Amino acid sequence: MHTDIDLKTQYSHGVLPQTTSDEFARQEFVKSLKFHLASKVSVGNKDAFEARANPAFAKSAGHPAESYHDVRKAMADEPYFNFWSAMQRNSQEMMWKSVQMPVERQLPKLIEKSRQEGAGGTLRLNPELEIPRYHRAVDIHCMPGGYHTEFAEDDLANGAVYDRAVYIYAMGRMGPFNSDIGDTTIDYIKANYPDIKPRRILDMGCTVGHSTLSYLDAFPEAEVYAIDVGAPVLRYAHARAESLGKKVHFSQQNAENTDFPDGYFDLIVSHILVHETSSTAIRKIMAECNRLLSPGGLVVHAETPPYRDLPAYDAFMLDWDTRNNNEPFWGAAHEIVAKDIAAETGFDPDKAFEAYQPSAFDAAEAKRTKVFQGGDFGGGGAWWVWGARK
Repeated sequence: MHTDIDLKTQYSHGVLPQTTSDEFARQEFVKSLKFHLASKVSVGNKDAFEARANPAFAKSAGHPAESYHDVRKAMADEPYFNFWSAMQRNSQEMMWKSVQMPVERQLPKLIEKSRQEGAGGTLRLNPELEIPRYHRAVDIHCMPGGYHTEFAEDDLANGAVYDRAVYIYAMGRMGPFNSDIGDTTIDYIKANYPDIKPRRILDMGCTVGHSTLSYLDAFPEAEVYAIDVGAPVLRYAHARAESLGKKVHFSQQNAENTDFPDGYFDLIVSHILVHETSSTAIRKIMAECNRLLSPGGLVVHAETPPYRDLPAYDAFMLDWDTRNNNEPFWGAAHEIVAKDIAAETGFDPDKAFEAYQPSAFDAAEAKRTKVFQGGDFGGGGAWWVWGARK
C-alpha cells in the first residue's frame, strides 16, 4: 500500500485522531499493560491450574479436567486466575477510555474532515435499518455504544475510537494499517485459489475498513464493496478510505439480508465478523453468501483458531472473551465446522474448507528480522480461515 511507512507505528491517515503528548502516553501505558498481562501475568494461570485447580477438580470429579468446560469449572474459584481476569477486563476498559478522550476532544473537526471526498468511493446509509439484537444486547468488546450508537449528527466517533483501539489491543501486531487479517486472507486465497480473478468483491462486517482496503491492492481490476450495520463506523471507513486514495463502495446493511442482486460477487470475505453474530445469523449469512456468489465464486471467513484444535487449557483461555469481554457468540463461533454449515446453507460440503494461514505481518517481519514474532494475538502468528466455493 505504502513503501515509506514506519512498521512499528500506526499510519497517520487523514482522519486518524491526533493525540496530545499526555493522551499518547496514556495509550502507550495501556498498550504496555496489555503486553505485560499477556506475556508475564497470563502464563501464571497455567501454573495455578496444574498445581492447584486441576488436582482439586480431579479429587472432586473423579477425573482430571478433560474439556475446556472442565477447566473453566476447575478455575472458577482460583484466586490467581480471578486476579488476572479482573486485570484483563480493566485493561480493556482503560483502553477504550484512553482512546475516547482524544476523539471526544476533536470530534467536530473529525466530522468535518469526513465530509471531504477524494478517491471516488461512495457511502450509502440506511437510518431505517434494524440493528440486530446481537449488537444491541451488549457493547461488543466492551466498546461503549458498540459499532452502531450515534452521539451526534453525522457521528463517526466509534469508528475513530475503534481504529486507534485495535492498534493498541493488538499491540501493533496487525501492522501499521491494522490490515493483517485481510492481508493474511488474501495470501490464503492467492495460494489456494489462484484462478480467482474477481470482478466484484464484498467485505461483510467491515467496521472501519482495516482489511477492506487490502483487496484493492491485491485485485486492482475489481470493484470493492463493504457493508456493516453501524453508521458511525461506515462514515469513518469511507473518510479513511478517501483520505488514503482508495475507492470503496460502503453501505449500511445487515449481512443476513442484503440488497445486492443474485450472483453479483465473485469473492465474499469477512474478518472476525463471525464471532460477533449468532448461531442463527451465521447460517443466514452463509445462505446469503450463496445467493450473492457467482458460479465458481468463493466465500472466506477469517477468525481465531477453533477450540477443537487446541488443548483443553488453551481453549479455556481463548474462551475468556465469551464471558468477560461482551462477546456472547465467541465460544460457539469457535466450534463451527465448515462442512456442516456449508451443507446447511446450499453449498456443496465437498467444496468447503478450513485452514490455518500464517499471519502476513508476522511472515514479513520474520523475513526482516529472521525471527518469527509469535504472540497471543491472532492465535500465535496464524489466522483460521474457513468457507466454501460455489
